[in-house]
Amino acid sequence: MQCLVLLFLPLMSQGYPLYGSEELGIRRLEAARLAHEGAIRGSRRPAGELLSRDQVDLRLLAYPELDLPTIDAKFSAQISRLLGKEAEHYSLSLLDLSDPEHPRYAEHNGAARRNPGSVGKIIAALGFFQALADAYPDDPAQRRAILRDTRVIADGFIVYDHHKVRLWNPRTRRLKRRPLQLGDEASLWEYLDWMLSASSNAAAAMVMQQAMLLRRFGRDYPLSPEAVERFFRETPRKALGELFIATFHEPVTRNGLDLERLRQGSFFTRAGKRKVPGTTSHASTREMLRLLLRMEQGRLVDLFSSRELKRLLYMTERRIRYASAPALRDAAVYFKSGSLYSCKPEPGFKCRKYMGNRKNLMNSVAIVESPADQPQLYYMATLTSNVLRENSAVAHQTLATRIHRLLQRNNPAKR
Repeated sequence: MQCLVLLFLPLMSQGYPLYGSEELGIRRLEAARLAHEGAIRGSRRPAGELLSRDQVDLRLLAYPELDLPTIDAKFSAQISRLLGKEAEHYSLSLLDLSDPEHPRYAEHNGAARRNPGSVGKIIAALGFFQALADAYPDDPAQRRAILRDTRVIADGFIVYDHHKVRLWNPRTRRLKRRPLQLGDEASLWEYLDWMLSASSNAAAAMVMQQAMLLRRFGRDYPLSPEAVERFFRETPRKALGELFIATFHEPVTRNGLDLERLRQGSFFTRAGKRKVPGTTSHASTREMLRLLLRMEQGRLVDLFSSRELKRLLYMTERRIRYASAPALRDAAVYFKSGSLYSCKPEPGFKCRKYMGNRKNLMNSVAIVESPADQPQLYYMATLTSNVLRENSAVAHQTLATRIHRLLQRNNPAKR
């Protein structure tokens, strides 16, 4: 027995999410674990991605009254200088919580509104978790069962999306990466994971569809695929629009956030937009930061929802854009990003990914705990930009390093 216990201890000490597939039913996590161990082809995870499940937790439970402090002029001047000559095309909000008793807040154009792109999928998750909490307010175990055991089949709402998701077959040990297709079946946990870790618009459409159903039917959820199809076919568009507002707009204000500064106005797929009327989407870096702050306090819906959303933001498929900065390799990073770019004819200009000359939006939200196992630096950064013709993914990666180095200089005792 003692030998068995000793053999089991290393497994328990291994990182989350690498050993989370059994509990959550998110199958791709098994592939990530096997790749990290060298059992199948794939990459090892950096040090910052190896926290245990218990370590991925909320850090501001002891500070429930904390709101954004008064803007620190000196700190704000420092971050404005980091933006250089293109500063007017950036918005940035930064909250340094390395000493939570004395937080410092800086912002540059923090009230400006831009389309949040895929960062708006956090609002989709908020709507889902709010509906789940309303149905089962005092029963976290039942919420977990709904997330793990409800099977969702991709239907016409997914059309069309190019984002690829990871589909793992544990029997054959084969991993496929492709866009979701009609008929793909997975748990709600997997759809939430695909929406946030791979930024799949198709997965977001299914999450939003299911959130609306959960909001409408409560404890009579889930519905059969036939009942789902019938509900969206027979319900008048006006009623569907009102249900969308109740599902995704109302939770923003219920959780103390400003809908005029943070709104996901519609589905992420064309088919979803055709079926359910919506409006425009917008976000400011200041209000996105307030969302992260409330999550860390366990005040985004409730403790269960805040904690599970933070864990979903940690379980990223791979670090990209802001989170891919080498300076953050040893840090735990909880992030989401989104981009919207488009091009127009211009002599001598070639349209490239994230380098639009008509529009080139890039958005990033991140919580950084550095180093991951014993964090000394702890901060939140929300960032939007619209710098034309510049590779915005690289620009955000570079800025992440500059911000991290600035905070190291500002907190010499925390290095």
